[in-house]
Amino acid sequence: MTILANIVGVISRISGPLVVASGMSGASMYEVVRVGELGLVGEIIELKGDTASIQVYEETSGLKPGEPVVATGAPLSAELGPGLIEQIYDGIQRPLNIIESETQSPYIPRGITLPALDREKKWDFEPRVKAGEDVEPGAILGVIQETILVEHRVVLPPGVSGKVKDIKSGSFTVEDVIAVIEGDGCAHEVRMLQRWPVRQPRPVARRLPPVVPLLTGQRVIDTFFPIARGGTACVPGPFGSGKTVIQHQLAKWADAEIVVYIGCGERGNEMTDVLLEFPDLEDPRTGEPLMKRTILIANTSNMPVAAREASVYTGITLAEYYRDMGYSVALMADSTSRWAEALREISGRLEEMPGEEGYPAYLGTRLASFYERAGRAICLGKDQREGSITVIGAVSPPGGDLSEPVSQNTLRVTKAFWGLDANLAYQRHFPAINWLDSYSLYVDRLGEYWDERYDGEWSALRTEAMSILEDEDRLREIVRLVGIDALSKEERLLLETAKSLREDFLHQNAFHEIDTYASMDKQFRMLRIILTFHRVAMEALKRGAQLKDVTELEVRDKITRMRYIDEKELETLDTLEEEIKSQVGQLVPAEDDIYVA
Repeated sequence: MTILANIVGVISRISGPLVVASGMSGASMYEVVRVGELGLVGEIIELKGDTASIQVYEETSGLKPGEPVVATGAPLSAELGPGLIEQIYDGIQRPLNIIESETQSPYIPRGITLPALDREKKWDFEPRVKAGEDVEPGAILGVIQETILVEHRVVLPPGVSGKVKDIKSGSFTVEDVIAVIEGDGCAHEVRMLQRWPVRQPRPVARRLPPVVPLLTGQRVIDTFFPIARGGTACVPGPFGSGKTVIQHQLAKWADAEIVVYIGCGERGNEMTDVLLEFPDLEDPRTGEPLMKRTILIANTSNMPVAAREASVYTGITLAEYYRDMGYSVALMADSTSRWAEALREISGRLEEMPGEEGYPAYLGTRLASFYERAGRAICLGKDQREGSITVIGAVSPPGGDLSEPVSQNTLRVTKAFWGLDANLAYQRHFPAINWLDSYSLYVDRLGEYWDERYDGEWSALRTEAMSILEDEDRLREIVRLVGIDALSKEERLLLETAKSLREDFLHQNAFHEIDTYASMDKQFRMLRIILTFHRVAMEALKRGAQLKDVTELEVRDKITRMRYIDEKELETLDTLEEEIKSQVGQLVPAEDDIYVA
């Protein structure tokens, strides 16, 4: 970062990541400053007269009163342009892999100023507009093949419009001028490199309702608690319940073109797993490495606490940039509890009035301002292209207590709640999403979408399955109190069906090459087969069949194994329903044949 301003203040007090500087009369809120002789990166978060409180994004040990504070004249901003994909950044967009190669050290030197985007690499730019054309904000000036999976579309920044005076074709660095736009009586030089304040949402033409599903390949999510493209979801759960594995699965299988994964304060070993695994993961759609469409932001709990707070804003800004190109972006934040703890620490050092459990009173507002940047929208530009950002945030409540402030404030602003259950995790049931506690407010709208595709059956099947699982919970209480003999054979069959739903449908092995992902066609067929068996068997019991004979049918083994059927062989499931009717029908006395439509 080039420092353009003069020294405008000096350090008067230091409190951990918070530095108080005097003589800052020319500074502005959220302005980036350089602190001390080392030039540590900081941001002004409070101004009282000429005294500024600065949250420093680097370790402050060794600073002393009297050292200079230098203003840059700009807010904390993200660098946007080709070269973001495959990068690993920290919370303030410092390129960690480049820092390691430049310094030959696993540690980040304090005050280092390496740019987020490579200034020397040249990109092949292919124009999409011609000289003399009128362009408006959001217009696609040209394209670059950023990776084998991502076509980078160079969009005209917001606030710039006019007539194309000149546009070039060829290989350029991100700082080279590629186009000149004449408008408002002046000429605007356009480069591939843009900067955008991370705390300010990027504008769109108009918002769209969340009516298109974001497929994840995870049965418990897609069928029971779906999320819409451009939606928001909360994944709370105690330690060891599988939050990180779920986010890895969503990053790999979700129906999104760009993935932004933010480790905003999680433990170092968990983020290390991400950094080691993602480069080796294969994109299931193309066979290429998943990193070819992924950006990682690593800000672990042992890094400076203030940078943790900035990491989510940096991540959502990068996501908005690719959304503006017309891409569907999936953003994973793990874990927002650590981010909220950073807010709490900074607020305490500012001596602000604390809210519940010591968190700042504005915790809910900050969470809402982050999640509201998700959405499906028509981007700026004449072509009316559609882009979306789907935000999935993990929450780590202490001891799994969902009544704590971070969980409660997150639930107020997100529309899907995937509650992880430690008991399910201990039983090795993964994903450990509790089907009785979780919910999705997208069910009704997405139900219309799937009913149109599956002849009105999807909503009915989902409702029936949820009803069986809820009845199972009630019957298990009775069994615990008075024993299984107190149940009728119909109620025992319901328990068998619920067990099949849990073990054959909801349980999914993330490490099995076939079971790790299930298309919606496969999910629909599996659910319909389980419920068909339930209906046919229930009718058979009413007409004299024995429960033991029903539960020991050969077709039950095929139902158990159907989740391991390859996507290319789904037609074999269509014959299973006929087998069910045939085998169950043989258990009914001949003079009272069964027929179930």
